[in-house]
Amino acid sequence: QVQLVESGGGLVQAGGSLRLSCLASRSIFSIGGMAWHRQAPGKQRELVAAITAGGTTNYADSVKGRFTISRDNAESTVYLQMNDLKPEDTADYYCDARRFGVDYWGRGTLVTVSN
Repeated sequence: QVQLVESGGGLVQAGGSLRLSCLASRSIFSIGGMAWHRQAPGKQRELVAAITAGGTTNYADSVKGRFTISRDNAESTVYLQMNDLKPEDTADYYCDARRFGVDYWGRGTLVTVSN
């Protein structure tokens, strides 16, 4: 079974940093890209960052220059380094692996950014 487990969320003041981690099943991690999405209360889920199997990255305009996605293939882990956090970054953050048109999600980790 596919397993994605996020960690690293928490409460941080504006301007601070957090690093999120997603440990994935090696079988699913090794065959494609990974992504981070977030969903704030009452709002739709949005793509934050994505990375292909080859290491190519893309970011939402709102996080460019502040967030960095990376992957450790040996450990089947994808990271999201979040710097200069803003209150509008507050959301549940989810790890995503899309395979054969199906999205596999972790249970999420909450990031709360206070003023």
